Amino acid sequence: MQKIERLSGLGAILALTFGLIGGGAAQAQSASQSLTDYPNRQITAIIPFAAGSASDVVSRIMFAQMSKSMGQTIVVENRPGAGGNNGTADAAKAAPDGYTMLGSGSGPMAANVTLYKQLGYDPQKDFEVISPFAAFTIVIAASNKLPVNNLQELIAYGKDHPGLNYGSVGIGSSQHLAGEYFSQLTGVKMTHVPYKNIGQYVPDMIAGDVPLGFQWYPNVAAAINAKGAKALAVAGTNRLDTLPDTPTVNEAGLPDYLVSGWFALSVPKGTPDAIVKKLNDEMKKALADPDVRARFQQQGAETSHLAPDQSKKFIADEIVKYRDIITKAGIPQIE
Repeated sequence: MQKIERLSGLGAILALTFGLIGGGAAQAQSASQSLTDYPNRQITAIIPFAAGSASDVVSRIMFAQMSKSMGQTIVVENRPGAGGNNGTADAAKAAPDGYTMLGSGSGPMAANVTLYKQLGYDPQKDFEVISPFAAFTIVIAASNKLPVNNLQELIAYGKDHPGLNYGSVGIGSSQHLAGEYFSQLTGVKMTHVPYKNIGQYVPDMIAGDVPLGFQWYPNVAAAINAKGAKALAVAGTNRLDTLPDTPTVNEAGLPDYLVSGWFALSVPKGTPDAIVKKLNDEMKKALADPDVRARFQQQGAETSHLAPDQSKKFIADEIVKYRDIITKAGIPQIE
């Protein structure tokens, strides 16, 4: 009797084992099918910055092209706040199935690792980076109410008026760190005024209350075109097509001041490699489109693309680079 019971127990174990194997095979087949069909429904792209910001504009340009190619709608959701941390943390918690993407920049994905004590996510542990896709050259812009017309006049004025206000979209943003770097190189002592989004900053810039900015071109394009602000220099090696009369920092007498910001596409950690590769391929194809490249250039951005393994190293290197900049600037951590 005991023998029969033991055999029955063994039979149950075998049945369970084969059941698990069968279930695993079914799951693997289902996963394979989902990869073959991907995407078969709408994709959400989280942008942790305000609608209309530079990052938002170029992201929408790229997503529109990717959507055409992939045959599915990509819906952008703007979730700004805490220097981009809020929306980035939301994306980290999403299902790793390729239907939630994150378009985030050098602040949330690199600088904020050093700046914040509690991020609510880890850029390296919580995300698979598809690739950086946009690089923005910094434009040194000033309110028309600020009595300067070129970079050297700005430096002289800044030294005569220490504490000159400059604005950014948050502590640790590329605009903030660009201002810190400018201060380090020139000796101009400035006061950083962080805003939640660019829409809050631009009116104060035009009014002359926070008259200076180290901004991506789209953030200040409307103010410049409306003659409420002026571009003093471009912090890149070449002039921007959108600002052909604005000199580079080298031409303006500050050759070491070369700064830019970047934006990258990521998905939650655990997203299947096949989906990561497909998104990387689709991004590369979208960025190669002449119309996309031209529209990026109109926004003061250059297209950028790396393979997923290169992208992972890129993020790791950027975290180290920003850690060094922030430490040198003595910026205190944010609780």
